[in-house]
Amino acid sequence: MNENAQDNAVALRKRLKQRRQALPAADRSRGALLIRGRLFTWLASQRTRLREAGRPDIRQIAAFWSMPDEPALQPLLRQWADDDTLSLALPVVSAPASPLRFKLWTPDSPMRTGAYGIQEPTGPDAPTPDVVLVPTLGYTRQGDRLGYGGGYYDRTLAALRAGGHAFTAIGIAWASGDLSAEAYAPAPHDVRLDGILTDKGWPVPAPDL
Repeated sequence: MNENAQDNAVALRKRLKQRRQALPAADRSRGALLIRGRLFTWLASQRTRLREAGRPDIRQIAAFWSMPDEPALQPLLRQWADDDTLSLALPVVSAPASPLRFKLWTPDSPMRTGAYGIQEPTGPDAPTPDVVLVPTLGYTRQGDRLGYGGGYYDRTLAALRAGGHAFTAIGIAWASGDLSAEAYAPAPHDVRLDGILTDKGWPVPAPDL
């Protein structure tokens, strides 16, 4: 990414963070509820389709522990944890400029405050995920993601794809992160997402597995 593009991304991140901070508490709560409902429905319908087609089921979900300004996924994670056919994992930053590691998570898992103040489980490593939920600050209608600038998810998704395991990556964002009206171009190393879900619906349609 050239210097001008880097400066543009920094400015975009600042504006997008300001937009989401300006969301009224009621809209934030209602929007997160809608995201959780749509995500639950998508996963349930996909699992039904796969089973009816005699194909391998979705078993492993790599989610993320939402920060205060992000859509709150924690209630949905606890709901999914009640399903003993699903295994949940959360990301752990193990080293700078490295892919994330995913560790198994249940509501009873010991947690610690990791890099960037995000809660991380301290238990065993998780199996390779079938679905990866990706925190997304900004997005395009083509599935490009603007993250927080650390490159962790781009490295992680690229490493998973290089490993040959089929998985689906879904960005979770506020609708205010839409970059359609912005002068934004993804970097060559950026990895496109398979779908993006916001409080207003699916700007990048929900993928069929």
